Amino acid sequence: MTVVIHTFGLMGVTHTMGWITSHVRLHGHRSRILAMNTVVIGVFAVLTAEVWLWAICYRAIGFIEDFPTALYFATITFSTVGYGDVIPHPEWRMLAALEGINGFVLIGWSTAYLVAAGMRVGPFRSGEHF
Repeated sequence: MTVVIHTFGLMGVTHTMGWITSHVRLHGHRSRILAMNTVVIGVFAVLTAEVWLWAICYRAIGFIEDFPTALYFATITFSTVGYGDVIPHPEWRMLAALEGINGFVLIGWSTAYLVAAGMRVGPFRSGEHF
């Protein structure tokens, strides 16, 4: 489900970015900066929705009793930080590990998307930002 959210979320971000760059005319590079900020905020919103989906699943299966803790655990697991202060029951450890892999892949995909967007409409051009 998170891959579907990510796919359609990035499609929506791309559409919004395209609309901004073609319809919003600001002085200088401001429309490009606005488009790039839209991309970053959009990607963050997509990743946030995915973390919330994991938290809802954890709460629904009874893995974690309260939603704030489920959201915290989903966030640190998705981001692969994994502090270890909330530990899954042995029967749910593999699910938590799969969330970490899922987050790693989707964050990597988001990073590649941000680099491509930055080169397409953002303030960067090939070789200028290194």
